[in-house]
Amino acid sequence: MSTSDTKWSDLAVRMASAAVMVVVGLAGVAIGGHPFNAMVAVICGLCVWELVRMLAPQAPAQALQLGLLSGAALLVSAYLPAGWALPILLAPMMVGFGLMSQHRTIFMSYAVMVQLAGFGIMSVRGDLGFGWMLWLVVVVVVTDVGGYFAGRLIGGPKFWPRVSPKKTWSGTAAGWVAAAIVGWITIALTGATSGLIGISIALSMASQMGDIAESAIKRHTGVKDSSTLIPGHGGVLDRFDGMMGASVFLLIVGQIIGFPPGLV
Repeated sequence: MSTSDTKWSDLAVRMASAAVMVVVGLAGVAIGGHPFNAMVAVICGLCVWELVRMLAPQAPAQALQLGLLSGAALLVSAYLPAGWALPILLAPMMVGFGLMSQHRTIFMSYAVMVQLAGFGIMSVRGDLGFGWMLWLVVVVVVTDVGGYFAGRLIGGPKFWPRVSPKKTWSGTAAGWVAAAIVGWITIALTGATSGLIGISIALSMASQMGDIAESAIKRHTGVKDSSTLIPGHGGVLDRFDGMMGASVFLLIVGQIIGFPPGLV
């Protein structure tokens, strides 16, 4: 097999899995409400399950327990006032801190991000509606897709080869450009101010940070993928790490800058 063939060998499987995820994801976003909240809770619960499996492979029962507890806590938090939701969200992390015998700091830091990301995603869909939830998803998707194709077509210097050997500066920058285009189109459709382009680029960067953070955990624990649940993509955490970073960023920064810009 040639180098060119090897470079694209996983594309068909990745595209097929991605198509299924897009259909299911768009259906959930379009429906909203209870089904959407349940979908987000399941995804985040699986992410925590995979996280614990990577950090403590010798304790599969703990991974299952903490994954179920995290998903349930997130789902309950969706129906509580924000002040009461926060301790419910964090409770599984405290339980995990007590159960785990190693990598406690990594677990707490990343699992908290997963929970806050899930809460942020549900808040965007519930408070801002389908359109802005779609904008968030599209920014994350084009960041990943733009980076994937630009990295393989252009190549060039690696972004952080020790942690993420396939990520290049060309792919990273392509993600920013793609996110800016999404922001520009969204301005034309919604009447938001030009600041949305900057927010879209920053969201792209936060998405990439989420990806890098998960790559660092995998490198630290010596695993290639968080699991094998999604053909061609690895685990749920491998696929949604970017969404985690972007959602946490929007949840925090949106309170500071007033979001959507020009419409609030």
